[in-house]
Amino acid sequence: MKNLFCILGVSLLILTACNPSVPKAQEQKDDGFTFAFLTDIHLQPELSAVEGFQQAIDTINTINPDFVLTGGDLVMDALDQTYGRADSLYKLYQEVSGGFNMPVYNTVGNHEVYGWHRDEEGIEEHPEFGKGMFEKRLGERFYSFDHKGWHFMVLDAVYLSENGYYIGMIDDEQIGWLKEDLHKVGKETPIAISVHIPFITSQTQLTKGSLEANPEHLIIHNAREVLLHFWEYNLKLVLQGHLHFLEDINVNNQVHFITAGAVSAKWWNNKPQDTPEEGFLLVHVDGDDFEWEYVDYGWTPPHR
Repeated sequence: MKNLFCILGVSLLILTACNPSVPKAQEQKDDGFTFAFLTDIHLQPELSAVEGFQQAIDTINTINPDFVLTGGDLVMDALDQTYGRADSLYKLYQEVSGGFNMPVYNTVGNHEVYGWHRDEEGIEEHPEFGKGMFEKRLGERFYSFDHKGWHFMVLDAVYLSENGYYIGMIDDEQIGWLKEDLHKVGKETPIAISVHIPFITSQTQLTKGSLEANPEHLIIHNAREVLLHFWEYNLKLVLQGHLHFLEDINVNNQVHFITAGAVSAKWWNNKPQDTPEEGFLLVHVDGDDFEWEYVDYGWTPPHR
């Protein structure tokens, strides 16, 4: 990690979806494991999203990884909906995601936040306002866990700005927790981060121009400040969502920042020519090393 910000050596790989056939289980050493990273599911009763998500779950259950890690935007949408709608979406996600045959670790995305964008008198007083809905139903908004020698840190990058809309930011409470958590981790222990809004991305420069700045809701404002805390640690992998875009930014052959497409592709409205297609990341870990693949689980919108 000491050379993380010596970016002259950065290599960039933009990838599209791979073969939609289901990967076969790989032979692994005792310390090897596989996990799936699913981001931007945007579950809703419309657009056959339940059927699509169920097909992704069936595909993952066939592969049988050790666990599933989600990257946020699990439902569509709690930001600007009535309590009844948001409540029903969370219940739907809990019901359908209960079909996984392995543990699921969730990351909060902007679409899980209840009421921030809703103009409704007294909504701020609701006990589930903001991230209270996520925390009550799905768990802590930031936390860590260990698996076969790796340390996983799940962060909350969704921050309420002064104008009442979300931006990308890691708040002070998390930074304090993060420093304490890292003190408990060995300097050689491989670390992976899951976060919804990206730390870094190439999307804006590739789609709008090389000198374009990232919008405030598209990227973590204090990314460099946060990443500096990992300077002397073995950060290997940062898994990101939010952009419905697939990229692997490999910094000095030390840290991969992977923005992992979207389970919902184009919000369940994808066309055959869209890239990346509907899919998820499958990460194969072998000791300190890992390989990844983007799995197109083969869902076709019936309304197309």
